[in-house]
Amino acid sequence: MIRFSNEEGFIKSKGIHFRENQDSIVLPEIAVGVFSKELFNDVVEKFSCNEVGYIKNANYERNVYVMNYKGNLITFFMAGVGGPNIAGDIEELSVSGVKKFIIFGNCGVLDSTIEDCSIVIPNEAYREEGTSYHYVEASETIEVNPKYKEIFKEILKENDFDYREGKTWTTDAFYRETKDKIEYFKNKGVLTVEMEGATIAAVCKRLNLEYFTFYYAGDNLDGVEWDQRSLSGKDMIDKKKEVMKLSLELTRKMK
Repeated sequence: MIRFSNEEGFIKSKGIHFRENQDSIVLPEIAVGVFSKELFNDVVEKFSCNEVGYIKNANYERNVYVMNYKGNLITFFMAGVGGPNIAGDIEELSVSGVKKFIIFGNCGVLDSTIEDCSIVIPNEAYREEGTSYHYVEASETIEVNPKYKEIFKEILKENDFDYREGKTWTTDAFYRETKDKIEYFKNKGVLTVEMEGATIAAVCKRLNLEYFTFYYAGDNLDGVEWDQRSLSGKDMIDKKKEVMKLSLELTRKMK
């Protein structure tokens, strides 16, 4: 059982690590984080991106960029996988100036009618990870995306994207996505399974930050056997690059 405390944390974030002579930079207030290395590298290659610092973990670093998208400056980062990593990203980037987050990536689907690489917008997350319980009090679920859903739906319509909206299941033990659990959450009306949704919602709620998170469908768990579909980062990459553009377009309308 996780013990919740409403006190401030004993260890406080000092922000991201800046490169030499850049520690006075205040990051743009809107940040886009993507979990896919392929999509991250594609954006850095194609757009005007200035590498200003990095998020440091015990055994690796992830660069943080300021990018120019259609005249708007955006903080751009490769999001850390799993609740603890994405919570740390949000904490450190917010200290460095970010106030609004768009974070997106792949998810598993519990409904085989959700097409590969199609868009899913979560509105509620079942909390089966640990990190969210340190940010908000215990509950079975947490609201996701209280803001920006309608704006994002307009962008999807403009770009001819179909989507589904519904509940998600956030877990930090993907090898324990068992058949009985899948059936349990399907019966609850859950559409997707992923590793960060509940954490993003809890951390942003605790820190009074605005955010929007969404998924593009990947592996299918709604069958006799697991179907990987386009889970590999390079599969259906052109379609995924179109999804990347959706997040960038949303930055222009986040007011």
